Amino acid sequence: MEYIYIILFAYLIGSIPFGFLLTKFFGLKDIRKIGSGNIGATNVLRTGNKFLALATLLFDVTKGYLPVIIISQYYPQHTLFAALIAFLGHIFPCWLKFKGGKGVATYLGILIALSYELSILFIFTWISVTLIFKYSSVSSMFASLTVLVAAALKESAISILDPNFNSDNNIKLILFIFFILIVFTHRKNISNLKNKKENKIKI
Repeated sequence: MEYIYIILFAYLIGSIPFGFLLTKFFGLKDIRKIGSGNIGATNVLRTGNKFLALATLLFDVTKGYLPVIIISQYYPQHTLFAALIAFLGHIFPCWLKFKGGKGVATYLGILIALSYELSILFIFTWISVTLIFKYSSVSSMFASLTVLVAAALKESAISILDPNFNSDNNIKLILFIFFILIVFTHRKNISNLKNKKENKIKI
């Protein structure tokens, strides 16, 4: 029964389409008909309203953070499961016919709840790659891959130093799943990059 509670709680919070709601509330065009048609912060930025883009980013981060941190208090053994459900809620929201965002901000919120170190690494990598290439999609995929590799290398290094160290394969597995999902949600961007049609982010 607890699985049902976790699924409902994490999914419903994760599925709140803040980008869509905020742009609609402030009288802008349907965000799904602007730019990439995505409901995330990057596409909200394309409306020209930086405040709404920032608000969307913060809300999307929060809806990844809250389910994970709350479930970890009551059902710690299901923390990673809740993280995955919240993420899926964002990219497949029932309110918008299961067509949601790309999950990057929500993923960051999840990382903050799981590991401050990994979340800082993600932010640093995303900003660095963005400043170099100016592509949000490239930054997001590269940053999520960096987090996955860093987590794996850290555990490998600790295992070498301490043979009795009990490695947690679940965290590496969930980070791998998130990386695959982020690549999946950016499949159109990958196609645009190949065809040199990808829009650069204006900083």
